[in-house]
Amino acid sequence: MNNKIYTLFVALGLILMTSCEKDTPRYIPYEGYAYSELNVNGGDWVPVLEDSGASIEIPAPESTDSETYQNELEEVKNAMANITSDQKRAIKYWTNNPAVRWNEIALELIAKYNLIPGPNADGTYTLPNPANPEGPPAFPFAHPPYASRALAYMSVAQFDGLISAWHHKYEYNRAAPYTADESIEYAYEANDIPSYPSDGAVVARASKNILTAMFPLEEEYLQQMEEEHLESLILSGGNVMSDIAAGTTIGDAVSETALTRAANDGMKNAQTPKAVSDSIKQAAYDRFGWAWDNLEIPVRPVGLTPLFGQVTMWSIEDVESVRPIAPPELDSQEFLDDVELLKDYARNMTDERRRIANFWQDGLGTYTPPGHWNRIANELIVEYRLNPLQTTRTLAYMNMAIMDSGISCWDAKYYYHYPRPIQLIEGFKTIAGTPNFPSYTSGHSVFSAAASEVLAYIFPEEAPLMREWAEEAAISRVYGGIHWSFDATVGTDQGREIAQYTIDRAKADGADQ
Repeated sequence: MNNKIYTLFVALGLILMTSCEKDTPRYIPYEGYAYSELNVNGGDWVPVLEDSGASIEIPAPESTDSETYQNELEEVKNAMANITSDQKRAIKYWTNNPAVRWNEIALELIAKYNLIPGPNADGTYTLPNPANPEGPPAFPFAHPPYASRALAYMSVAQFDGLISAWHHKYEYNRAAPYTADESIEYAYEANDIPSYPSDGAVVARASKNILTAMFPLEEEYLQQMEEEHLESLILSGGNVMSDIAAGTTIGDAVSETALTRAANDGMKNAQTPKAVSDSIKQAAYDRFGWAWDNLEIPVRPVGLTPLFGQVTMWSIEDVESVRPIAPPELDSQEFLDDVELLKDYARNMTDERRRIANFWQDGLGTYTPPGHWNRIANELIVEYRLNPLQTTRTLAYMNMAIMDSGISCWDAKYYYHYPRPIQLIEGFKTIAGTPNFPSYTSGHSVFSAAASEVLAYIFPEEAPLMREWAEEAAISRVYGGIHWSFDATVGTDQGREIAQYTIDRAKADGADQ
C-alpha cells in the first residue's frame, strides 16, 4: 500500500516539476468494496456538534411487509429495469462510500477558487464579498485558511449526520431493498447495515448544503451532483425513497447546526481593513523591533486574513495557550546561522530538493496544503476499506485538527509578524513565490504535522510514513526559500501539539471501545 501511494505522489511530483499549479484529480479510481467492519454501535458515538445520535428525530419507518414499502420496492425495480448508461456510470462513480467523492468535489472547488483577486485599474484591491459572490472578484478566494474551514465544516456535518443515521438504522433495523426482495441485485458488496435512514442521502444533503454555503456560485452544480447521487442510491438497489427522505432530513439538520456555528465563528472578520492590519503590524514592531513587509508585486495593502487566529477553534478554548515560543532575535547566532543555511541551500539546490519544494508547494490553482492531506486521507480510507461512518470520522477529526492548527499558526504569524528570508537576506530569491503573510510559523509545517498525527492515530501502521511526509512538507518550504528552518521545525511541533487535542477528543467519542 505504501508503494502504491508513493508511486502516485511521485507521478504528481513529476507534473509539479514543470508547473507550480497542479490540477485536482477528478476522482480516485476505486469502486464499491466490502467494508472492513460495520460499527454496529456507531450510533452511540459522541458527535462533534449535535448532542447525541438520538438528538435528530425522524419518523418510524414502515415495515418491509407493509403495502407502502412493497410499493416502494416496485418503484425501485421499475427504475432499475429502465436504467440508462449514464445512470450506470453514476452508480459506479458514487460507490458505497460516497463521502470520499464529496470530499473530492470540495477539493475540486477549492482548486477552482484558489486564485488571488487581481488589482483594480487604479492599483487598489476589492475583496471577494459573500454578499455579492459574482463580484468581481468572485467569492470566495479559497486560500489555505478558507480551505481548511470549508473541509472541516463539511466533514463534521457528515460525521455527526452518520452517527445519527447509525443510531436510527439499528433502532429500526429495516433491511435494505436487495435483502427484502431477492430479485433486486445490489450494485455493490452486500452488507448487513440496515438501510433506514440512507447514510448516502445524509452525506449527499449535508455536503451539498455546506459546500453551497462555502461556494455559492456553484449552487447549480452542487444541486445536480446531489440529485445524481440520490438517484444512484435508488438505482443501486440499496435504498427506497423513504430511506432517502429520512437521510436528507438528517442531512438538513446537521448542516444547519454546522452553518449556524460557522456564521458565528469569527471568519467574517478574518480579512481586516488596512487600518487594523497596520495596527497589528505596529504592535508587533513595538513588541519585538521587527515586522514583516509584503514584497509581492504589486504590493497588497493587507496581508492574508490577519485575524484568522481569532476564529473559534474546535478543540482548544484559548489560542494563546498553544502559541509557540518567540522566534530568534535578528542579531542572534541562531538567526545568523539560519541565514547561512538558506544561502547554502540556494547555492547548492539539488534536483531532489527542488522536487520536494515543488511537490509540496500546493500554491495558487491547487487544493492547498489542507487539500493535499485530504487526498492522502482518501487514499488510505479506500485502501483500508473504511465504511462511511469511519470515513467521515477520519475526515472530521483530521480537518478539525488542520483548521485548529491553522488558527494557531495564523495567531503566531501576526502576533510575532516575523519577516521572511526574502526581506532580510540581501539579494535572496525564492523558487516558490512570496506568500502574502508573515513567516513564523510555517503554515505548510503546521497543517501537515496536524494532519499526519491524526492519520497516524487512525492508521497506526502508516504512522512512520505519515510523519516522514509531514517533515518533508515542512523542509520543502525551507528548500524553496520561503521559510526559515525554525519556521518549519517549530511549526511541526506546533501542529503535533494541536493535533493531540483533537486526538484526545477522538479517543473519548466511543469509537475505540
